Amino acid sequence: MIHQMAMSPLAYSASAFRRLLAAAAMGTFMVTGMVLATTLAVPAQTVVVFVNGEPITTLDVESRMKFIHLSSQKQAARPDVINELIDEKLKIKESKRWGMELTDTEVDSMYANMASRMHQTADQLTQSLQKGGVNPLTLKSRIRADSVWQQLVRGRYSASLQLSEKDIELALKAKNQSGESTTAIEYTLRPILFLVPPGAQATIDAKRKEAEALRTRFKSCQDGLPAARATGAVVRDQVIRSDLNPELQKVLDAVPVGQLTPPEVTRHGVEMWAVCAKQDSKADAPVKKQTREALATERFEQTSKAYLQRLRREALIERK
Repeated sequence: MIHQMAMSPLAYSASAFRRLLAAAAMGTFMVTGMVLATTLAVPAQTVVVFVNGEPITTLDVESRMKFIHLSSQKQAARPDVINELIDEKLKIKESKRWGMELTDTEVDSMYANMASRMHQTADQLTQSLQKGGVNPLTLKSRIRADSVWQQLVRGRYSASLQLSEKDIELALKAKNQSGESTTAIEYTLRPILFLVPPGAQATIDAKRKEAEALRTRFKSCQDGLPAARATGAVVRDQVIRSDLNPELQKVLDAVPVGQLTPPEVTRHGVEMWAVCAKQDSKADAPVKKQTREALATERFEQTSKAYLQRLRREALIERK
């Protein structure tokens, strides 16, 4: 018994050591598995391309693809999206080189304005994007790049972007179109607004009566505009227009100079227009105006494309 007990420590240590090795191996396997599972649970943010040392990741590409699909209902090709993101990096970097930068506050303001045109708040636009799996930064990045790029191209190439009358005439001639000027009426107007909170129907009726009463008393812009302000109405800045839609022009033609148009309910309240002057003026024919705008857009796009191609040739673009 004493002999067995004396010998057992060595035998026990060997068997225990083998069990320890087995347990260690199993533990290592379990730890490795846990680490692997944790790693797989974290979204990969692989760099797709470096543009002058700045990375574009898979998350950047995926977010932009989702944004394009959300805004256009079309599936964008991945290579095209990557090229778009490369161009944005180049636009922003080149604009910085020329001292043209936008602060985050300015970009946020443009973002909010975009939301407003969509009849949303900035927070609502953000929620809509996030619901579609889009990081709002992808839209803000595009806003920043497009805005500074417009300023840079128009600033650097303003002379070559200018259109002459001969350019427009040649374009019209190529289409067998005439761009002769027409006689139009130029209106000098002052918008007058009685503000009404949204949904306040009773207030709308009351403000409409105030507007009708002011219209009865209004005999000239010189005396009538101060009287309008005295009622609490908002008198906006002067507007000079000749390119009016036919419906509005018909209304203005029926109002003598120095008087107000009939009150109209808008989303801001009850609005009228003070007709302060009317005079004949020469105006471009619609086809000439359209041709001018199309040529200006085409020339800008050509200049922008050539500029970007040069920046791409000079840039260090490393695709992974």
